[in-house]
Amino acid sequence: QVQLVESGGGLVQAGGSLRLSCAASGSIISNNMGWYRQAPGKQREFVAHITSGGSTNYADSVKGRFTISRDNAKDTVYLQMNSLKPEDTAVYYCRTFATSGVALSNWGQGTQVTVSS
Repeated sequence: QVQLVESGGGLVQAGGSLRLSCAASGSIISNNMGWYRQAPGKQREFVAHITSGGSTNYADSVKGRFTISRDNAKDTVYLQMNSLKPEDTAVYYCRTFATSGVALSNWGQGTQVTVSS
């Protein structure tokens, strides 16, 4: 079972950038990784995904602005967020999955991203 810790959130102006990190307590080299977010009053939604092989996928709302990447040597996945918009304001979570799609971690505390107008 993998424990994940998200970090890097903060307050940023619209149009600014943040880089989120998700550090794993164990190896994620064989795992898929995903970023999700939950805004106030809304359900948690998919943001980005990266497979063990490095293939990526993004929600339409962030495509072209966000980049997910991984550093297997550091057991860490990143989410580079550029051109941030107020609607990106949310708590961001990461999660680890087996290639079968089975979740291998629970939801953590997440990291708060607040984008001001």
